[in-house]
Amino acid sequence: MARRPEDIPRSESPQDHLEAVTRLIAKQKLVEDLVHRQGEQDGRKPALVEGLVHKQNLAELQKRLDGLHPADVAYVLEGLPPLDRIAVWGLVRSDRDGEILLEVSDAVRETLLADMDSAEIVAAAQHLDADEIADLAPDLSEEIVQDIIEAQDVDERAELQSALSYPEGTVGALMDFEVVSIRDDVTVEVALRYLRRYDELPAQTDAIFIVDRDDRLLGVLPLNKLLVTDPDVEVASIYQQNVVSFAADSDAEEAARAFERYELVSAPVVSADGKVTGRVPVQAVLDYVRERQEQQELAKVGLREEEDIFSTVWASVKNRGPWIALNLCTAFIASRVVGAFEGSIEKLAALAALMPIVAGIGGNTGNQTATLIVRSLALGQVSASNARRLLARELGVAVTSGVIWGSVLGVVAWMLYRNVALGGVMAMAMMLNMIVAALAGLFIPLTMERFGRDPAVGSSVFLTFITDSMGFFVFLGLATIFLI
Repeated sequence: MARRPEDIPRSESPQDHLEAVTRLIAKQKLVEDLVHRQGEQDGRKPALVEGLVHKQNLAELQKRLDGLHPADVAYVLEGLPPLDRIAVWGLVRSDRDGEILLEVSDAVRETLLADMDSAEIVAAAQHLDADEIADLAPDLSEEIVQDIIEAQDVDERAELQSALSYPEGTVGALMDFEVVSIRDDVTVEVALRYLRRYDELPAQTDAIFIVDRDDRLLGVLPLNKLLVTDPDVEVASIYQQNVVSFAADSDAEEAARAFERYELVSAPVVSADGKVTGRVPVQAVLDYVRERQEQQELAKVGLREEEDIFSTVWASVKNRGPWIALNLCTAFIASRVVGAFEGSIEKLAALAALMPIVAGIGGNTGNQTATLIVRSLALGQVSASNARRLLARELGVAVTSGVIWGSVLGVVAWMLYRNVALGGVMAMAMMLNMIVAALAGLFIPLTMERFGRDPAVGSSVFLTFITDSMGFFVFLGLATIFLI
């Protein structure tokens, strides 16, 4: 009999794992507290009973942790307060420490590493590949990194030193050294026999790299084609020569766009003379994109990855302080713009009620333009050749939208205050501020990109400053000229 959907057990989500661990920790604390109190009331020493209960609860918690994927353990650790986090971290098997350290956020990784001594960190690194150790290296001291290097064998040491030589944001930092390659002068049968010598193929291996006698890349042979081809056919007649490959010093963002554009699962990394030095698996690219996106989302509001939800109050205050100070300065300047027109506002109170509308709509228009430009910059679609056309387009959109919505708000202002001139000022101010907002949304990201800064970071605060200040200035200035 077929099983109904509701009869099929649902796999537990990361949230379920976190709730289960939280319940076990709470249960442990509650039971130990009850045992301790009962022992004190009976006049007996509860140490023995407490110890047994403690071991039983820890065993149950450890059993659950052992059954979780490293990514799920990382999620649990990120969702626990610092003291509980360290307690749970102490229950993780030492051979899994390295995998879990790779999965947790930077802020949580820092707290976990602080709880480990040098020997524990070096031991954890022994279970990781060279590219994975390179990912951890920025969070470790130079002494510990050197200890890890010295603990490797000759081949692994060379790979690790090579991985550490590539700066963050390059293809080399994403590169995996596990490569499966064969020469083109063998048959499919020989290639299959060669593959069977592996216990398992490297993760995300969808093709074999075809090389010549000097290990220079000739092309790739997809596994799905290899498996269905006659064993007597030579590899030279079936491999693909058009290959998407990268240099180790190539930009990681460009590589990520190529993976998306060409739907790649893996891609070879070649040296200047065409030799295969490694490969980029899709998982490394996805991790890079996710981390990059998280960094940008935090940076947009002035946060760094060093802060997590359980950071101390003072740490959070220091982390957020510079951004608040910058916003305070820009807000003060905007307030001075309004202050310059205090006399006009006193004579016509309607101005105080209407001016936030002009500034708010301008800010929304600027954010729309800025978001579009930042996305286009990330995709490499903005260049000197199309910048003028892009400017004309955004101005056209701003003027058209300004005329339409300025007219609407002008009519609304006239209906509310029965003042035709006020409605006209409202419409004109709306259109002018939308033009200013479009220009700001275009030029702020482009300027930051020109000076080597991330256009997604800081654009919002400068954009808000310009649209608020100019919105107030244009609206109150026109009102002073035509109404006062």
